[in-house]
Amino acid sequence: MSETSYAATAAGVRATIGAHTQAQDAGRTDEIVALYTSDAVLEVPGMDSLEGREAIRQAFKGWEPTLPQLHMVTNTVVTPAGEDEATAVSDVVFFQRGESGWAVQITGRYVDTLRQADGKWFFLRRATTYQV
Repeated sequence: MSETSYAATAAGVRATIGAHTQAQDAGRTDEIVALYTSDAVLEVPGMDSLEGREAIRQAFKGWEPTLPQLHMVTNTVVTPAGEDEATAVSDVVFFQRGESGWAVQITGRYVDTLRQADGKWFFLRRATTYQV
């Protein structure tokens, strides 16, 4: 893969991750779901795997924020796996604002597999782990 192709892949993958993060923090479930393939899988600790857009939609509907929140996604390493697929590993810190201000609620890691279609990147699989 050329440097130009790698740069385009990395930029597209990071843009999709960023769009997901901002939509999640704002409670825009339809925007989140639109970033997944129809056969996507979402893995969250303590839950069965969610398969397909409708299952993912129902989960994010239940997770819509009731307090201000912010996911800080950083240290993303993108690894291309062919022309139309890539993996990305990112660290995440989840903050929520309560009566005493902003506080860290969770730290973890995302391991994402994304697929490109029509020039856009979509989540094929997202696996979340929490760090203690």
